Amino acid sequence: MGVDPGLAASGWGLIEFDARRIRYISHGCIETGADRPRAERLFCIYTQFRGLLQTYQPTESAMETLYFTRNVTSALPVAEARGVLCMALAEQGLSVQEYTPKVIKQAVVGRGLADKGQVQDMVRIILGLEAIPKPDHAADALAAAVCCAHRVVLG
Repeated sequence: MGVDPGLAASGWGLIEFDARRIRYISHGCIETGADRPRAERLFCIYTQFRGLLQTYQPTESAMETLYFTRNVTSALPVAEARGVLCMALAEQGLSVQEYTPKVIKQAVVGRGLADKGQVQDMVRIILGLEAIPKPDHAADALAAAVCCAHRVVLG
């Protein structure tokens, strides 16, 4: 299961893989309203994500490493969402495989400097989907899952 954490929207994407192929299972996004208190939003993310983990029972999890440029304040809500998602994964006995954006792009597109559109289109192609997965957070989560599959299979 790939995860793209965020306070407003946390994307998730589930695939199945073995040494021969990667198969799409499902994807989605947990959204929280900006009008709600932060603690309530984080609890919503946690409880909905726990439900997904209990439903799908993934055996691997992947997430993009947290990065920020100039604005530390905007990174804090993402870090908090990331924390509750990691807690839910740990509760299920899963460790989180973390990958930099460059590593994910390299695994999905073959170039670490690929743009977002290229990554999303390759996710669509690799998973045999008719359209690019929406919303963007879910597509990013599927990209992290594909990266994890490549790393696990190739060792």
